[in-house]
Amino acid sequence: MKNIDDAFSFFKQLLYRGAIATVTATAVLTPQLTPPVAATIESSPKEIVDQVWQIVNNEFVDRDFNNSDWLAMRQTALAKDYDNQQEAYREIRRMLRSLGDPYTRFLSPAEFELLTNQTSGELSGIGVTLTIDSVTGKILVSDTFPNSPAALAGIRKGDFIVKVDNQLTNFMGLEQVSQALRGEIDTQVSLEIQRGNQVFTMDLIRSQVHLPSVSFSYRDEGSIPVGYIKLDEFSSHAAEQMQDAIAQLSEQNVSAYVLDLRDNPGGLLFASVDIARMWMEKGSIVRTIDRKGGDQQFFANHTALTNAPLAVLVNEDSASASEILAGALKDNKRATIVGSRTFGKGTVQSVHTLNDGSGLAVTMSRYYPPSGINITNHGILPNVQQELTVSERNRLEINPSLMGTSADPQYVSAIGILTNTVLSERERSNNPISISQETANTF
Repeated sequence: MKNIDDAFSFFKQLLYRGAIATVTATAVLTPQLTPPVAATIESSPKEIVDQVWQIVNNEFVDRDFNNSDWLAMRQTALAKDYDNQQEAYREIRRMLRSLGDPYTRFLSPAEFELLTNQTSGELSGIGVTLTIDSVTGKILVSDTFPNSPAALAGIRKGDFIVKVDNQLTNFMGLEQVSQALRGEIDTQVSLEIQRGNQVFTMDLIRSQVHLPSVSFSYRDEGSIPVGYIKLDEFSSHAAEQMQDAIAQLSEQNVSAYVLDLRDNPGGLLFASVDIARMWMEKGSIVRTIDRKGGDQQFFANHTALTNAPLAVLVNEDSASASEILAGALKDNKRATIVGSRTFGKGTVQSVHTLNDGSGLAVTMSRYYPPSGINITNHGILPNVQQELTVSERNRLEINPSLMGTSADPQYVSAIGILTNTVLSERERSNNPISISQETANTF
């Protein structure tokens, strides 16, 4: 069973995940991104402390506040004097720690901006995915976004970023480099790129970049054509990207689909519901219950885009909105779930803009899959459990392009299941059960 430290470590891992070096929503989020009341330099530190207290007091799912004296905590916090925002932020984090919930978190203005970018699926920058090269320790371009400034300028996967605006990146962390690449639209950033033995400089103009949540491809798997879809997170654009992926693969007459939710930490609640409806014609998707017992249920609404056989890949880092989708597809017998037990994140957070531009995510409800089980700390158990060995996991982590290929054992298992399903359906359609005339007349 995961403890709070494990969950918080997971939160921090996602918060500064190297893939796009922006905050990732670790919980199912219900955004409350209203403009700050007074986002000015005059916003007092004490005002922010009280604003956080009020939101938690009104929304936190545990009405006993983890058996802490929440009212006394406010009195203590407001009795203090704060010389600056950082002192107030430390006090806020102290208050929130008493709740014992790693997902009720305070975010500094910089962290909150990153979270907003991630869940909106947009940011202002050059459009690259960065990682740290495991051999050299250098900042490596692992991908570029289509039609982004980086892609249009010719930056390639495998390039090293040596300098950003004359600053050597080997003295910067991944997050620092990512922040340096982001900036206002139409501003310039200068890069020194190493490609093999070549080193050259490029000047790029930042623009608004749409972060892809969905990637997909057609796979010829011998007996059957398969549509492979990788969903990285449930951003505000994820549903429309998923719809486009299914439509394009359907036009190529795929016989089955593999939906890869591995390492997907979650995102927006409504994105998970919308995507579930693309695969499910009917049935319950998820149920949420708040602190007052308020019950909200979401159902499929007869708008499925395909009824083709489906396998879903999950692992221990498939969390939150991923678990909503996987749970709905499993419990409604719409898909076969393949992989390892999921993370076990069964709560919903609302996200609030605070008066100084910082933010607060507060756990406001718990969610339950159609089966009604509590997945917190337990996760979703796949229909077909297949754990990767340490060497298999390391190979896929070092070279993510191997995911969803014959070098990926969980994908291979999914293809085997889908092949059997499709061939069995073909056999039944080619050899329908004959009905005798005598039997037919009794109908």
